[in-house]
Amino acid sequence: MGTDLHKPLGQGERRRPRRVMTFSWRAIRSFAGVSVVLGLSLFSALTPLPLRDSTPNLTSSAAPSREAAGEITRQVTDGAGLAATRPAAGANVERTVTDDGTVVTKYSPKARGNSGPFLIDTPRVGQGPRMAGTPNELLLEDSPQGRLPTVGPDGLRPIDQYARPWSGARGTRIAIVVGGLGLSQTGTQRAIRELPGEITFAFAATGNSLQRWMQEARRDGHEILLQVPLEPFAYPGNDPGPGTLLTTAKPDTNMANLHQAMASITNYTGIMNYMGGRFLADANALEPVMRDIGKRGLLFFDDGSSARSLSGQIAKAIGMPQAFADTQIDGQLDQQAILRRLDELERVALRKGSAIGVGSAFDETIDAVRQWSEEASRRGIEIVAISALAENPQP
Repeated sequence: MGTDLHKPLGQGERRRPRRVMTFSWRAIRSFAGVSVVLGLSLFSALTPLPLRDSTPNLTSSAAPSREAAGEITRQVTDGAGLAATRPAAGANVERTVTDDGTVVTKYSPKARGNSGPFLIDTPRVGQGPRMAGTPNELLLEDSPQGRLPTVGPDGLRPIDQYARPWSGARGTRIAIVVGGLGLSQTGTQRAIRELPGEITFAFAATGNSLQRWMQEARRDGHEILLQVPLEPFAYPGNDPGPGTLLTTAKPDTNMANLHQAMASITNYTGIMNYMGGRFLADANALEPVMRDIGKRGLLFFDDGSSARSLSGQIAKAIGMPQAFADTQIDGQLDQQAILRRLDELERVALRKGSAIGVGSAFDETIDAVRQWSEEASRRGIEIVAISALAENPQP
């Protein structure tokens, strides 16, 4: 701060201090999703970047293709003379799996070279309410089964794009996943209409009108998962339905069925098992499926129905986001019994700091979850989406 001494003062006039800011930080941190500019002054950082005249002219009526959007990004950064990079570009990341399955992650500095100033994109979480039902075209790729989720050209993952933001406060947090949406029109409508936006919805891949229900749920603020049928014990007497992934099937067949399910809907943050006790316990069948889910920037949510599940071990070994349910809330289909299970879930969360419950879109479950969530919020419990509680290694 300095004072302007050049202008003479009139009678009775007080000198007004003039603020002089001469920041030249090496790093200016970003808030509210604004890109960070390194090696520039604050005033340069706030100056709009020039665009080339050759930037494609896209109308609002058509979403850009993956190639077109990538070209826009390249032309914007090239025209400004700034190279774009991701935050992880400043470090070497090494992950080592120990004998007991623990993953040790080591970060060490990496030389960036002498190419001058550059842009670092900040993490982007969630979508605006108006766009929540619209997929990000950069996070989709074409396949023989349809359009599949994928990591964007700049490293943006579906788990980040479609996540429901939360407060960030480290109080007691609970996530509740209500599955089976899309199987019953009445149950799906009621869940979307009556449950608060903090509740995570899981849509069955074999359901009907999934894209329509997804759009309604997303516009109401829900984060969503996709339920994929996996082979249970006692199969085929106990059959999850068409497209079930089997331990006896060839990997290519399971991958085709997985992709067929993935293409049934968009805007989800992860995959959840539907049944699958036998499949989840077979490492040879499960690992390629988990790797495909992880490389697409999705989380895997295990509903906790199988004590023999290997999903957590595999997820840690390959460094993918994953979550595991603590309690099934509607094993007994009675509203009072479900409320008691939710109270038990709260006790788990108070002890651990967080907990995850899972149920299905039955009338009794919807009524109990609606009532309990209102009461829990008044007790200071924060209801969050499943992505907020997932173990989420950064790429």
